[in-house]
Amino acid sequence: MPHKIFFSMGIIEIEGMEFYSYHGCFTEEQIVGNKFMVDLRLEADCSKAEISDHINDAVNYQIAYQIIKEEMAKKSHLLENIAYRILQHLFKKLVQIDRARVKVCKVNPPLGGKIQHVSVTLEKHKTDFQ
Repeated sequence: MPHKIFFSMGIIEIEGMEFYSYHGCFTEEQIVGNKFMVDLRLEADCSKAEISDHINDAVNYQIAYQIIKEEMAKKSHLLENIAYRILQHLFKKLVQIDRARVKVCKVNPPLGGKIQHVSVTLEKHKTDFQ
């Protein structure tokens, strides 16, 4: 007897991705670069993958990582712009996801004092890009 598939919302998280990138409003930041950290949370229907155990039925988080890596390599002035581009690209390539949240952190930002990091978090639903 075949398995009956029920809707099952899953949460996929990729945390602590580290990149050396050239983002910032100051010319020096775009020349010297800085360390950035990215966390990602995806919500998607995981019902099919739960039963099939097949990558084609799942959200491929290797593709998600590659998207983030590509977007982190493009210079931006603002963390908001980076986060938005990541979300836009994710929804374009990974059609299974319903909602995504990305947090982009700049480590030791040049703000004139000792600061561990500054971050921006954006969250979007797939309908935001349709």
